[in-house]
Amino acid sequence: MTKRYWSRVAPDGTWLTDPRTGLPLGPPPGEELAALRAGLGRSAGEVPKMWRFYTCPIDDELAKRGEVSVEQEAEHAALALYGLHQQSKRKSMHHPQVPLGKALYKLRISSRFSTQAVDARVNAAATTTSPTALLMRLRGLIDQLRVIDQPLDYDGLMRLIHDWHYEESRRRARRRWAVEYQVWAGQDEESPDTSDSRAPGDRNAG
Repeated sequence: MTKRYWSRVAPDGTWLTDPRTGLPLGPPPGEELAALRAGLGRSAGEVPKMWRFYTCPIDDELAKRGEVSVEQEAEHAALALYGLHQQSKRKSMHHPQVPLGKALYKLRISSRFSTQAVDARVNAAATTTSPTALLMRLRGLIDQLRVIDQPLDYDGLMRLIHDWHYEESRRRARRRWAVEYQVWAGQDEESPDTSDSRAPGDRNAG
């Protein structure tokens, strides 16, 4: 599996140890996170100071036309969101065992925001039909997750962003997201229907 920029943690979400010093790696340098945040609202390749953090292979045919692959766009977007999420945090905001739906459920029960407001934001993000709209909604949700120091799996988030570019994979990604969110939210409800393919927060829609 490709090691992305955020892959500085063990499976339990703690920082890996630097083999040279025997000490935890700790969070990335602030200037690197600032470089990543510069990519918010921009496309892959548009921010030169981000180039060294990309790990996706370059598609030569697309490059000849001045274009980038969907995978490159997804990594760029995930890097930018990670730069926002990890800003000024000592704790890792990437946790391999916390899918987006679970992280958002933690936001829902955090008491920092009303459950209705979180449900509405999650539903607004999950019902988007374009990657651009999804990223705009995710940025707001990541801001809120940052407030409560709640990490999530950035490899999974990158896959979600990638899948949002295609209709069929977007449907699967939305269903998977709904299941994640409803399984956790369903702990407070009677007999949650986790097979429902509707978007998170939309269980009571007629």
